[in-house]
Amino acid sequence: MHWGHAVSKDLVHWEELPIALYPDEHGTIFSGSAVVDWNNTSGLGTKDNPPLVAIYTYHNFEKEQLGRNDYQTQGIAYSLDKGRTWLKYTQNPVLANPGIKDFRDPKVSWHQESQKWVMVLAQDDHIGFYSSPNLFDWQLESDFGKDWGVHGGVWECPDLIKMPIEGTNDFQYVLLVSINPGGPNGGSATQYFIGDFDGKTFTLTDDFKTDVKPVIVNNEVKESGVWLDYGTDNYAGVTFSDVPNSDGRKLLIGWMSNWQYANQVPTEKWRSAMTIPRALTLIDTNNGLRVASTPVEELNKIVKKKEFYQQLSGERQYSLVSADRNISLHHLEFDVSPLNSDYIKLIFDNKLGEKTTLNLDVMSGEIIFDRTMSGDTSFDSKFANIQKAITTPKLSKYRFNMYVDTSSIEIFVNDGETVITSIVFPTMPYSSVNIEANSKITLEDITISELKSIW
Repeated sequence: MHWGHAVSKDLVHWEELPIALYPDEHGTIFSGSAVVDWNNTSGLGTKDNPPLVAIYTYHNFEKEQLGRNDYQTQGIAYSLDKGRTWLKYTQNPVLANPGIKDFRDPKVSWHQESQKWVMVLAQDDHIGFYSSPNLFDWQLESDFGKDWGVHGGVWECPDLIKMPIEGTNDFQYVLLVSINPGGPNGGSATQYFIGDFDGKTFTLTDDFKTDVKPVIVNNEVKESGVWLDYGTDNYAGVTFSDVPNSDGRKLLIGWMSNWQYANQVPTEKWRSAMTIPRALTLIDTNNGLRVASTPVEELNKIVKKKEFYQQLSGERQYSLVSADRNISLHHLEFDVSPLNSDYIKLIFDNKLGEKTTLNLDVMSGEIIFDRTMSGDTSFDSKFANIQKAITTPKLSKYRFNMYVDTSSIEIFVNDGETVITSIVFPTMPYSSVNIEANSKITLEDITISELKSIW
């Protein structure tokens, strides 16, 4: 359990560097975050050479085996050479465990209004907010989440993001919280909350309270959540810190797997990958404010060949990518007008008949993502389960943006208002993509791109 390290100039091509953080006498190295201490509040660098500071969880297995519940603590390390080498703080840990079994994954940011560092920390099935003037001395300010959202498993990898509301001069805070288990389609997933933060306390907006408030159905408590991604394979993502103001995006990469089967996936020499990078935006929808995810524009760097079609109209079925072209990596974007069709179905398949399908029910907005025949599903009894998502019903036009890789499909509907990320293990890559409906449909602004490998 180390911290690996990779660097990139474009979010697409990554250079893997030597391991950054090794286990030590305090334990192994779990998740966390890193910041630039621009004002050298820690004194670990200088004003002219501000330090990079990593904040991470120590996990002490020896204490865990003794039956103690204080085996997770928070430590820091710093770098003065752009992260190439790291020195651990000699007086770690900087945040001791108060007796909470799951006490981990610190995400730290500078809160400009209160002129303090703020840490969001996963604590069992809720979040703790801490503040510090210097990254060493941390004070608990408040807790959040015991009465809100989904609690089917432990909360992990939180992130607090100040986000502008698209098209306005207003902003809100978004709190990302990964949970395992308890996701909408089993196993791991990431829920989020929208509210205000004053440097001490996170308060849900009134409108969002109704979306994440538990309700009683048939004398049983039913928990409600709002999900960043309905697919089973986007977990534990946190945003990059210190994105330049000239860029301004909220950039996130997630872990593309699920703890339900992550240790059993049928791969060799590697296990799991990361999602494609996404830009997060806060948009106003028919259901209120929501976080949308869209692929970063830098992915255009790997386009090998691009085809564009203005419109295809009058048919019930179209072949967007045909098997005889033998393309295994592709990106597709198009608008589809259902006209009188009740459903829109996308089919990804190969010459062996292995396939994955997405079916959008136009009237209800329900999306069924089916990987029961996707290829190898034998390694886990639940891997082939149907995944369900929801999007806006009865629209005159739906926008699809999809990346199809050798062993993954990432689908963004209506500019990322609904996202489905899923891994698949076909015997050979999907080389065809078809769209079907039960009546005539119209496709517009169709872009089909063949992609190069990033390796």
